[in-house]
Amino acid sequence: MGPVNMRLVEQARSIFAELGYTVEGNGPTFRAEREWKVVHVNAVLETRELPNESGQFHCFVAEPEDADDLETKLQRADPDYEWAIIVVDGDDYQVERAPPGPRVSA
Repeated sequence: MGPVNMRLVEQARSIFAELGYTVEGNGPTFRAEREWKVVHVNAVLETRELPNESGQFHCFVAEPEDADDLETKLQRADPDYEWAIIVVDGDDYQVERAPPGPRVSA
């Protein structure tokens, strides 16, 4: 993963906490858990390498200018996990890709 933006990390943690997840871990990569679902969350500025760690669900939290490149990289890699991208723009966020299903805004 690329450089760390602590504001982006805190926003990612806040989003998952507001959605009712228990957030575990410090730093740009953490774990969010709710009932039976565990999501591996990565708050990134640039994506140099995609995670190859185990886990069924991965969510990438990125800024608007990084979202398209990140999505292209994930589509090309076709990782062995479901993935989503949350784009954070100021205090707002939008789920850009969350298979399967429609886009969601907050």
